[in-house]
Amino acid sequence: MRVLITGVAGFIGMHLALQLLQRGDEVVGIDNFNDYYDVRLKESRLQRVVDADTAGKFTFIRLDLADRAGMAKLFAEEGLDAVVNLAAQAGVRYSIENPLAYIDSNLVGFGHILEGCRHNGVKHLVYASSSSVYGANESMPFSVHDNVDHPLSLYAASKKANELMAHTYSHLYNLPTTGLRFFTVYGPWSRPDMAMFKFTQAILAGQPIDVFNYGKHRRDFTYIDDIVEGVIRTLDHTARPNPEWSGMKPDPGTSKAPWRVYNIGNQNPVELMDYIRAIEEALGKKAELNLLPLQPGDVPDTYADVDALVQDVDYRPSMSVDEGTRRFVQWYREYYKV
Repeated sequence: MRVLITGVAGFIGMHLALQLLQRGDEVVGIDNFNDYYDVRLKESRLQRVVDADTAGKFTFIRLDLADRAGMAKLFAEEGLDAVVNLAAQAGVRYSIENPLAYIDSNLVGFGHILEGCRHNGVKHLVYASSSSVYGANESMPFSVHDNVDHPLSLYAASKKANELMAHTYSHLYNLPTTGLRFFTVYGPWSRPDMAMFKFTQAILAGQPIDVFNYGKHRRDFTYIDDIVEGVIRTLDHTARPNPEWSGMKPDPGTSKAPWRVYNIGNQNPVELMDYIRAIEEALGKKAELNLLPLQPGDVPDTYADVDALVQDVDYRPSMSVDEGTRRFVQWYREYYKV
């Protein structure tokens, strides 16, 4: 296939590009290299993809999703079979301070992707959603068959909006779309604003780490390789209508249209204090904790029900947090020469 990856210099985008190139797909990657975090890390990720492209199957274009003319030109010229949209303004806490950044990228930009797919014969759109869409839901584990109508941050609302926007295009234009609700992704080359990265950086520097909700969070930490495998399997499994869907008892996770959403999580929530202990063990150094209350916009617990993913694409994430943490710390030490 010829696949567009948006956010190709991002954490998940780089890993996905490497896997698709390895199996022989052609990859067109775009990224706008915004300065939400260290651009040098993004440049290093992109260089890894370029270096791995021994068959000349990777094309990179510097482009912002919010550039309507640029996006239209991209879709018209590149002859794409499928799209994986990973570009977005990330971060729950950042969305509280900078909400308009999420409107531009996550809503306007996603609209440009939908229009590009609609007008240029794209056969399948897979896009990143988030476990944050579950918001105020407390029934565990979180299921795609639950309603998710009470987001707690604009970031979460923008991801829920993506799912709704995609559904209208699946319904009106028969565009197959699949949304993937990622659960706390971690691993080598991750973003500096993510907990494992920040904790590792601070512990090695002998600085205290901020532990919100007094460490009582539980998170369904999901290793990057598991995420990428899930993305590829769903990419290859084009969304189909659910013939049993009923408007009398509507199922939020499927549709009469070719539209699906899936959870990708480890199905094994870990308490934040245990997560920190895994980092301490991998580093061989204890953390100094600064215990703080729950942050606005944060969800106390996440726990993925992945039954739909197993049923449709026969995949269940499996990496343990201890092993995944060890691999991250090894990468961090090597990359930053610590």
